[in-house]
Amino acid sequence: MPDQTAALARYRRAADYLAVAMIHLRDNVLLREPLRAEHLKPRLLGHWGTCPGITYVYAGLNRLVRDTGQRTLLVTGPGHGAPANHANLWLEGTHAELDPALSLDAAGMAELVRRFSWPGGFPSHLSPEVPGVVHEGGELGYALATAFGAAFDDPDLLVTCIVGDGEAETGPTAGAWHASKYLDPATSGAVLPVLHLNGYKIASPTIYGTMSDAELRNWFGGAGWEPRIVDVVDAVDPDALLADALDEAHAAIRSIQAEHRGGTPAGPPRWPVLVVRSPKGWGVPETDPDGTPLASTFHAHQVPLEGVSDDPRALAELERWLRSYRPEELFTAEGRPHDDILGIPPSGALRLGSVPQANGGRLRRELPLPPLEEFAVDVPAPGAVQAGPTPTLGPWLAQLVRNTEDARDFRIVCPDELESNKLEAVLEATDRAYVWPLQAANAQYAEHLAPSGRVVETLSEHNCQGFLQGYLLTGRHGLFPCYEAFVSIVDGMVNQYAKFLKMSQEVPWREPVASLNYLLTSEGWRQEHNGYSHQGPGFINQVLQKKKTVARVYLPPDANSLLVTVEHVLRSTDRINVVVAGKQPSAQWMSLEQARAHCAAGGGVWEWAGSPGDPHVVLACAGGIPAVETLAAAWLLRRAAPSLQVRVTNVVDLLALPPADRHPHGVDDATFEAWFGREGTPVVFDFHGYPSAVHEVLHGRPDPARFHVKGYVEEGTTTTPYDLLASNGVSRHDLAAAAVRAAARAGWDGPAEELATGFLADRDRIREELRRDGVDPSEVTDWSWS
Repeated sequence: MPDQTAALARYRRAADYLAVAMIHLRDNVLLREPLRAEHLKPRLLGHWGTCPGITYVYAGLNRLVRDTGQRTLLVTGPGHGAPANHANLWLEGTHAELDPALSLDAAGMAELVRRFSWPGGFPSHLSPEVPGVVHEGGELGYALATAFGAAFDDPDLLVTCIVGDGEAETGPTAGAWHASKYLDPATSGAVLPVLHLNGYKIASPTIYGTMSDAELRNWFGGAGWEPRIVDVVDAVDPDALLADALDEAHAAIRSIQAEHRGGTPAGPPRWPVLVVRSPKGWGVPETDPDGTPLASTFHAHQVPLEGVSDDPRALAELERWLRSYRPEELFTAEGRPHDDILGIPPSGALRLGSVPQANGGRLRRELPLPPLEEFAVDVPAPGAVQAGPTPTLGPWLAQLVRNTEDARDFRIVCPDELESNKLEAVLEATDRAYVWPLQAANAQYAEHLAPSGRVVETLSEHNCQGFLQGYLLTGRHGLFPCYEAFVSIVDGMVNQYAKFLKMSQEVPWREPVASLNYLLTSEGWRQEHNGYSHQGPGFINQVLQKKKTVARVYLPPDANSLLVTVEHVLRSTDRINVVVAGKQPSAQWMSLEQARAHCAAGGGVWEWAGSPGDPHVVLACAGGIPAVETLAAAWLLRRAAPSLQVRVTNVVDLLALPPADRHPHGVDDATFEAWFGREGTPVVFDFHGYPSAVHEVLHGRPDPARFHVKGYVEEGTTTTPYDLLASNGVSRHDLAAAAVRAAARAGWDGPAEELATGFLADRDRIREELRRDGVDPSEVTDWSWS
């Protein structure tokens, strides 16, 4: 062991030297001559403080993997410490394998050092351009949940997750410590968290860094973990200390798995967690030239030495720091690391940067999607039958779960809303994942719980998102049903994941992964139990800001179109797909064959609902409730204003509306005119969400001012469905009134104002009745298309 730990120490010196060089140097990377200001980068970017700790763990994992053959994926929560990862990837040869310019010699080292935080090179945080990465390093808090998602249903995989002690303060990380209760030792891999305690954030102490060993043990023990504290601050042989801890943790993991896979678990699994305490900026000079302490302080967090380009004292201190690693002992005259250093990492696909799960698109298999015909609603005529969209989808999803029972590569994550979103049929095919035993007094009331269940329900949208990201990026498929109003909790995570996908598409060696699919239901237009707090369609607007190569938004108007849409998004790759659908029984408009054609086109004219010929006005809609109200408005107009030529258009794919040169889904000019009439034809567009979303995507189309978009305008409470629609100006009567007024402005010579006044009077009468009776009147609830 002494020889091995001596090689590990040399390996770490090499990696730390490279990390310091990446932050500071553009030339003279082996210090073959005295360091001068022209050897420095003009902009010094990076975070040194966490780098030595990352390398310490990386080196220890290299030893563990080489000794045991344990396939290991590393998730680096403090991804701002990217120089450490780059240094290790270069030393293990993964960088050179994917890019020969990063060869294991002086030229490759110089290129690696120059590229870091350089225009056209590597960014200062971990990103998809970096091998081994499945977690965007630009935002903290989500690494642990991502690690658990990666471990689900991959029984031979160990996912080691470095959690920074600053990151550990975030709410998502706090919730993710309980994710072990969803991880089945029999059918899934293991997660080994490594809490890296170096004591400081950017400018203040961390909470965990100020906790005593006893407090840390109590904290993690109470959350169900078996903590092992690795304190290297005064350790004589830090690498031996970590080796012992990793060996113990690995043995404990294998023991837990053996018990559960053999059917003899002694109790709930108490997985190991390592708490590694190391100095902040380990290896940095004690002070800067002015005497400000650097070592073990927050001053080591980013670039510890300031003014190195202008202050000769700082430049000299930087040179002393770099030479303290004695690079001449680590690299040959040709710049190649010595053999003992190169012998530390494992080989081939066992290298942490080359493990196949880190490029999960290579492992992705097409899903065995069930035929839709067995599950579709029979619709002999528009509006002739009623069905709930998500209750129709549920049995199809259940069959998909059955079809993937052997592969176990499809999961549903949901914040405890599967049944309330009418997808309970899925629980006929699988259970909710839960590993820990229930208290005896409550066990009789729990339903559909099993360790191997493939539905994960936890009241944390952050964890659901993290689980699914980790699952998808390691080659699997999934669906995220969520209340529409609360999915915005993960806005920040969506921002980062959209960036990850966008950049992945630009990396030649990254293979496409299955899309991240949201199914948003419990929409704000139906407030059976909750009020204003449960209204919020803004996630659509959030997703529309993302790159056109990534974002998609679908609003299927009925059950069959929902089936077709979900089938489509589950086949897609490298996308963030938002599907918005209802759950309550409603009129069905299209047969399965019609729904397929309609969804393939992105939308279209419902000829059966409108008038032949050129329209005086177009009634357009996107969304299930808007479709009902728009058709009811057309029905009212046909009876009250027979001379008014009305075209009814439904849009399923919101991104069919931009011009084709702005978005790949945008329909051509001829199709757009077929849907919405010639320039000058007024369009009253009833939209599911905020009107601004439609105005945004219409930008660039000729004469966008003819579109009068109506939608949610932040009015609501706990009330009846019709009252909620009327309060936002999107009831059938509001739409009919807007249509006749718009048509009159465009030249129709009918009694527009008289008709509009009558429609609005009917609206006000209905609102008076519903406020008196507490329910919508039968003329609303019993209306049907005819």
